[in-house]
Amino acid sequence: MARQRAGDAERRLLLRLLDEAYNKQAWHGSGLRGTLRRVSATQAVWRPKRGRHNIAEIAVHCAYWKYAVRRRLLGEKRGSFVLKGSNWFPFSAPLSPGRWKELVALLDAEHRALRGAIGSVPWASLTDGPGGGVNKQAAHVHGAAMHDLYHAGQIQTLKALQKTRA
Repeated sequence: MARQRAGDAERRLLLRLLDEAYNKQAWHGSGLRGTLRRVSATQAVWRPKRGRHNIAEIAVHCAYWKYAVRRRLLGEKRGSFVLKGSNWFPFSAPLSPGRWKELVALLDAEHRALRGAIGSVPWASLTDGPGGGVNKQAAHVHGAAMHDLYHAGQIQTLKALQKTRA
């Protein structure tokens, strides 16, 4: 019984870390979702240099990895992401405001789905590996939060670069 309570507290901590990195108030400033606030479709596809990723690509990349972590947690097969491909998805101008809103909505939906998966899987599946080995599921969740913050910093940098080149 005491272990279950500890598992519940740890699960809440994982969810809190994921949410702080994505869309909740945190001491470090904006999470990933906050960095996308007020970004226009034109800004979303701006590139600082040929061959560099833009904000739209980063946002969908983050959505993809939330999907990938959720899929691993639930033991689902690959290939069910809403867009064809994996990891990086190219977006270039022109990007309509409606399509940009759809991409942000995809990111939101994948975040909610990952939260749901974390809440639904047995705690042991997050912490106990097969045959008593180390399972990386909880580390994947923690990694998803760190991934969001890493890319939030990139987006903030791209937004600042856009201002200097305007």
